[in-house]
Parts: sequence; C-alpha cells; structure tokens
Amino acid sequence: MKAKILKLGLPKGSLQEATFRLFRKAGFRLEVSERSYFPVIDDPEIEPVLLRAQEMSRYVETDLDCGITGQDWVLENNSKVKEVSELIYAKQSLRPVRWVVAVPRDSSVKRLKDLKGRQIATELYNVTKKFFKSRKIKANIEFSWGATEVKVAQGLVEAVVELTETGKSLKANKLKEIATICESTTKFIANYNSWQNSWKRAKIEQIALLLTGAIAAEEKVGLKMNARKENLNKIIKLLPALKNPTISELSKAGWLAIETVIDEKIVRNLIPNLKKAGAQGIIEYPLNKVIY
Repeated sequence: MKAKILKLGLPKGSLQEATFRLFRKAGFRLEVSERSYFPVIDDPEIEPVLLRAQEMSRYVETDLDCGITGQDWVLENNSKVKEVSELIYAKQSLRPVRWVVAVPRDSSVKRLKDLKGRQIATELYNVTKKFFKSRKIKANIEFSWGATEVKVAQGLVEAVVELTETGKSLKANKLKEIATICESTTKFIANYNSWQNSWKRAKIEQIALLLTGAIAAEEKVGLKMNARKENLNKIIKLLPALKNPTISELSKAGWLAIETVIDEKIVRNLIPNLKKAGAQGIIEYPLNKVIY
C-alpha cells in the first residue's frame, strides 16, 4: 500500500529560521543541513522541501500540498490557493511587514504624483504596477533581483518599493517613506485539490492547529500557586486569565491549588502582589502551545 505523504513547502531565506523555530515549538523535530533543500522531520507522513518564499505560492498552487509564505507573494503571483491560517510570531520575526515607496531623504519627490515618469525598482513588480495604475500615475516600474535600496542610493533609479518591518534599514540607507503599497503577514496556505482530499485536509489542519497553538503560547506563561481558602478572592481578583483559573483542593485542609495562564509581560509586577495577597509556592513555567 502506497504511503500517504503530505508535501510541505518551507521558506528558505529570511523566514527560514523563524519557521523552523515555530515548528520545533509546535512539537516537530525539524533539521536541515546547510546546503540541503530537503529538511528532515520526525513525521513520516510529511515531506518538506525548502523553496524561496517569493515562489512558494506558485508551487502550492500546482505541485505542493501546502506551504508557508507571505501574503505579499500570494498577491504578486496571483496564486489561487487556500489560506489555512495566519502565522504572526512576533518574537521570532514572523510578524507583519509593509511594502513602502521610498525615495532619498534629500529627494524633491514629496508625493506619489511626483513619481510620474520616474523609474521605480522593486521585487514586488506586479503588485506595484497595479498600485500605481489604480492611482493613475504612469511611472516606469522595473523588476529588481535584489539590493534594491542600493540602486536608489547610487542614482540608478529615483525610487524603490521595498519591504520594511521597523523602518531602520530605510533610515540606514538615507531613505524616506512616502506611501505604503500593502501590508503582509505570513500565511500557511494549501493547494485547493489537496484541501478536498479528506486525509490531506485533516493533516494540514493538524499542522495548522499545532502552529497556531505554538504562536498563541509565545508571550504567555503558566502560573501555579497555593493559598488558604480565605485568601482566594483576593488572589482571583489579581489574576487575568484566558477564561477562569483552575482551582483544586489540596490534601491539607483549608488550602487550595490555583493554576492559570497569563501574559508574560505582567508577571514581574503580578508575583509580588500575589505574594502579598497570600499566595505561596508560586511557580512560573513556559508554555509550548495554547489551544483555544
């Protein structure tokens, strides 16, 4: 009997490290050698391959069952794929990004209309052309294979449409933003035919559930503590929980065990207040996944 296999595309390049970390946090052992395009995963039903994020959606549309890429490249390739889930993983760089129109800081260009008849370089060629066409601005859009910021710095073009997360790279290259073309987040996408296959769909949904669970747990921690029953209400009022904290009786009469999940950023201020309210044996622990 032929083994059931799910062909999974993983992004090579800037998203690779963050994606691998996310899969490991989701419970998969995923490794790849430096020169290989075929990662090893501890699930015999998954066959991963590394591809550039820029071309991922095209191959998911035709050959792969599913993959991870940016929404920007789905738009750029005009790919017909199924969006399974959004993957925003701020700590590990899978976070929202923007494509912006940028010009030299000392440029006379102040508005988009000022780029009429000017040269603009970008990797996001199709989306950029549509953007300027929708605003009835006839600019000369040219495709760039990379190092786009250098071209405007050297005077080869008069503007660029470039990807930015924080704007630091643009400032470092003495560029200023004059407009945002689009925003993009990382997507887990699937082939429509594969989505109609019950086994593949179930497998894709399983992976999506684990990945989104790992993301949900990223900036949260678990807290355990013990307390006397008479202090319970004071402690509960201090605890912001996903729903309600779990409370159970201890073997020692009059004592309770309390457990909850909270945002990591508030823990340092919360723990001293819990202690004052009567909590004892407070334990903070990291989480791998939170499934809603």
